[in-house]
Amino acid sequence: MVKSYLKFEHSKTFGLIASGSSNAIWARDEDSLGTARRTGSGRAIVGASEEVLCWDVKKGELLGRWRDSACKAQVTVITHSKTDEDIFAVGYEDGSIRLWDSRTESVIISFNGHKSAITQLAFDNAGVRLASGSKDTDIILWDLIAEVGLFKMRGHTDQVTSLNFLTPSTELLNAAGLSDHAGFLLSTGKDALIKVWDLASQHCIETHVAQSNGECWSLGLSPDESGCITAGNDGELKVWSIDESAMIEISKEKVGSEGQKILTDRGTLYRTGKDRTIGISFHPRSDYIGIHGSEKAVEIWRIRSQVEVQKSLARKRKRRKEKDAQRAADKEGAVPETDSKTPDDDAASAPVSEVFVPHTIVRTGGKVRSFDWIRTKSSGNLHLLAATTNNQIEAYSVVTANKKNKDEDESEYTRNLAVDIPGHRTDIRSVALSSDDRMLASASNGSLKIWNVRTQSCLRTLECGYALCSAFLPGDKIVVVGNKDGQLEVFDIASSTLLDTIKAHDGPVWSLQVHPDGKSLVSGSADKSAKFWSFQVVQEDIPGTKRTTPRLKLVHTRTLKVSDDILNVRFSPDARLLAVALLDNTVKVFFVDSLKLFLNLYGHKLPVLSMDISWDSKLIVTCSADKTARVWGLDFGDCHKSFLAHEDSVMAVAFVPNNKEGNGHNFFSASKDRLIKYWDGDKFEHIQKLAGHHGEIWALAISHSGEFIVTASHDKSIRTWEQTDEQLFLEEEREKELEEMYDNSLTASLEQEDGEDGEKAEAVDAGKQTSATLMAGEKIIEALDLGMEDLEVVREWRAIKAKQPNAAPPKRNPLYMALGDVSAERHLLNVVQKIPAAALQDALLVLPFSKIPALFTFLNIWAGREWNVPLTCRVLFFILKTHHRQIVASKMMRPMLDGIRASLRRVLARQKDEMGFNMSALQFVGQQIQESSTKDYIDEAAYEEQEGMTGTGKKRQFISIA
Repeated sequence: MVKSYLKFEHSKTFGLIASGSSNAIWARDEDSLGTARRTGSGRAIVGASEEVLCWDVKKGELLGRWRDSACKAQVTVITHSKTDEDIFAVGYEDGSIRLWDSRTESVIISFNGHKSAITQLAFDNAGVRLASGSKDTDIILWDLIAEVGLFKMRGHTDQVTSLNFLTPSTELLNAAGLSDHAGFLLSTGKDALIKVWDLASQHCIETHVAQSNGECWSLGLSPDESGCITAGNDGELKVWSIDESAMIEISKEKVGSEGQKILTDRGTLYRTGKDRTIGISFHPRSDYIGIHGSEKAVEIWRIRSQVEVQKSLARKRKRRKEKDAQRAADKEGAVPETDSKTPDDDAASAPVSEVFVPHTIVRTGGKVRSFDWIRTKSSGNLHLLAATTNNQIEAYSVVTANKKNKDEDESEYTRNLAVDIPGHRTDIRSVALSSDDRMLASASNGSLKIWNVRTQSCLRTLECGYALCSAFLPGDKIVVVGNKDGQLEVFDIASSTLLDTIKAHDGPVWSLQVHPDGKSLVSGSADKSAKFWSFQVVQEDIPGTKRTTPRLKLVHTRTLKVSDDILNVRFSPDARLLAVALLDNTVKVFFVDSLKLFLNLYGHKLPVLSMDISWDSKLIVTCSADKTARVWGLDFGDCHKSFLAHEDSVMAVAFVPNNKEGNGHNFFSASKDRLIKYWDGDKFEHIQKLAGHHGEIWALAISHSGEFIVTASHDKSIRTWEQTDEQLFLEEEREKELEEMYDNSLTASLEQEDGEDGEKAEAVDAGKQTSATLMAGEKIIEALDLGMEDLEVVREWRAIKAKQPNAAPPKRNPLYMALGDVSAERHLLNVVQKIPAAALQDALLVLPFSKIPALFTFLNIWAGREWNVPLTCRVLFFILKTHHRQIVASKMMRPMLDGIRASLRRVLARQKDEMGFNMSALQFVGQQIQESSTKDYIDEAAYEEQEGMTGTGKKRQFISIA
């Protein structure tokens, strides 16, 4: 009999506000009907591990959670469409891009063309093209209407750090004699280069070295596209002006355009922070710039107006003259130098340090990951939204320069709003569940939070020390936390108060556990002792009165001294034994009543970090920093099995706490390799692997019912994994893992094949073979093979039917019968239609050339019957482009192509006429609507006079026209 297990699956993620892996952007409130009244502060759209979260900035509520179940990679960049408020492009760590509709919280299009994490995304002004830059140094331009990658541009030698579309104005284009232009793209890379790309010719038309000292980390483009600022290391900022007319002339390859420059270096500024600058953004409406590095501040700089710059220059000139005069007076007889510059020195040639001046520094509550301007109609102050690496979002209001002078006493900026309650600032070190599994306590350095497990809402936040371990006391009203200073802190959840702080140990309290009878607890510390505490209710005087009040006290009863630091303590469920893990890699098992040593468990190479004892007190599982987990018997202390469980230190283990389904000897292990594994402790089998965290897992807790587990990780998230009713068989799991490995190695080998050719073209096709596109290609090949056979069968049957009208129907492939007697050509079209547009080209590349004649046979049928003409044309043109040489050289293909051309011309001409007719009809309807909606304003007196002159004196008659 094969043993089956119940599968565990990821169920909820919470405790995460914003990941440090992604930027945050601000968006206006949705004007959706039926929802609660809008707060007017807008929404923050942030990446949180593999999800995108949408927060209400004012209320701190979660409005939406965008998650694609097929995607496990972290979000790395988010950007907002300039034309459609609801559309966001999100880039992921595995190189995929998804376009989300924020109203329906669904994916509209997904693209996959990059080999590694997306670093930059930019929409063009019309919102129909998307440029993406990645760590693989490529830039890809995507067409959002046709849902395909247009081309991939290669030129940078390190990751792309910024992308901006430059759209020349219509006046400049008309002056150059162009009706429209594909536009230009401005990019910077970590290779310190700034490049201008011409999207019409798909080439880089200008390159400069952007920074003098290493990498270029970001670029801010001014709203009018007249200039930009690039940023590098050591707080260095470089200002560039952009000449758009030169850009068009160079793109047209006009004579004499060789010497012209698009980008001109206007000078260098240094900001206060000496770190690398990772974000620059011009305010869309006011003359301010926000700049930040990875420190806890956003610097606001002001752009002076022309008049201010001239005043400042005049002041400086005057001062210089005075100094020269002073000097001349000192040296008596020396003639004062005359200022060579004329007084009407223009502001255009002024040094950049005169134009850009520091305004204020906004100090944030954590290291800034990214910030965005809040563009509400506000009181004239600047508003910005900052996402910090310590899991919070803050909104600041900054006083502008013209208001500053009036009242000096007011501070220059204020923190108005923040989303910080639903998550910890620092890594969670311990999680504990209440006895009914309804509440979860998570403790980190500085805070203890109590969560509702079902709704994932944060019920309480309490200040504590650097917490290392925690436990609910019986009754679930009190939580005890052990911290790094050797203290035990006792919290009352109902009243959110700290009841008591006990100086329990001289070293960190690494572990504590409540006795199975619920009347005492044990704490283990690095001061080489374990202490037993009993719970007592003491009547305490209320100061200033004669009344007393009952209070819970932890009373120290016994101490167990050992030879080394204690890292973990565990009672056996039958309360007979206490296991103590020491820093000397051993586990010592004592009798609880006499504290006599019972067993020594030797075998781990590094200290044991966690352990657990099974429900029947027969097995103990220990896990260690040596990456192994060991199962021991508690009768004789023999090691039943040692598993090489993970690829890094195993941080926590836990047995299933009851034996309901006979799974009481199954246990979970969690490790710094980001995985949770489920093991069978009787058969020593690895049952299941749970992947999902994006950081080391520090803590694990299993529910008292054994139906779910909770894990907390360095990625600041808390995840719950629930037991499902789905059965799981070990052989199937192993097969799945092997398939996964095979898929990964296959896609890796495909990527390597791309990069082997020597000289690379600057612009190439944007494509990437993934297991999905390979599968799609194989489906097309399969349908083609079946289809050619079927066409032959049907042709023969038709020939017979012409002679014998009552011939039996042909013997076709059962697949067509199963699909409702579908024709071969319709079946192939259905297969091709089901492939997403973005993956179609890569799928067609899978077809070998020998299959092309068969494909052309079907294309001819589709074109003749006018089925899905756009798709037919796309497939045809792509195949022609790809296999051009072989097709031209082949004799067989020529007549086939002639046939397709004739039918396609006929169909396309008809479609073109139809479109033309519809266009003119729409124009006519539009004109009629316009005419009926326009009213002319007339001078009344003049109108009446004119009426009087032309009046005939006859009365008007009503005639009914039927």
